[in-house]
Amino acid sequence: MTLPVFDTHFHIIDFRFPVSENQSFMPPSFPVQDYRQRTRGLGIAAGVVVSGSFQNFDTAFMRDALAAFGPSFVGVAQIPADAPDEEILALDAIGVRGVRFNLVRGGSASIDDLDRVARRVHDLARWHVELYADAKDLAGVFDVVSRLPAVSIAHLGLSTEGLPTLLRLVEKGMMVKATGFGRVDLDVPAAIKALAAANPDALMFGSDLPSQRARRPFEPADMDIIRANIDPAIERKVFWENATRFYRPRAI
Repeated sequence: MTLPVFDTHFHIIDFRFPVSENQSFMPPSFPVQDYRQRTRGLGIAAGVVVSGSFQNFDTAFMRDALAAFGPSFVGVAQIPADAPDEEILALDAIGVRGVRFNLVRGGSASIDDLDRVARRVHDLARWHVELYADAKDLAGVFDVVSRLPAVSIAHLGLSTEGLPTLLRLVEKGMMVKATGFGRVDLDVPAAIKALAAANPDALMFGSDLPSQRARRPFEPADMDIIRANIDPAIERKVFWENATRFYRPRAI
């Protein structure tokens, strides 16, 4: 039986909505129909639309994309640190489940706001915070991050240097996306093995489509890399159950 797949990380870039240049880079168009075309045949039944640095605090594209995908898809948005409760609850109602802190590219709230915002959105809507960060940079804020009520990090934490810190955080419950293999500076198979051993309930698959600015884009073979480096007994966890529990889609 073919297992369903939960894609925990991809971007929708729709120029009907605000998109701005970030660090001298303008992303390619990648609307909902392009995502569906690129993932056809992969078994993806649920997923997460992630706000990009080039979308700043705009959420209009997110509302449109989640309406198009339906209730098995959710969102992770960038919001100002002082966003009103009413805005957070309205986003929650359409399927947003987290707030992104982009510490690599900007466009989000800052690390100084992390603890306060994380606790506020979790208390208000059970949201988590998602970090786009090099895990080596988390060593200095380890105590803060390890005590957050719910947190994830994208792209395997990006670096070999950051892996020891990441493993310590995973042991304390941080979720990790096995995404962006064309972005990272680490041994992907070794990192996947170590993370799965540290906490089999923490690792989640994501495509990172359209892989803007990556050295190479996502390939379906990346899914095989994950499968080859985990115990087959946890495949359903990594590709479905961990993400379903963490993101709480409105329907599956």
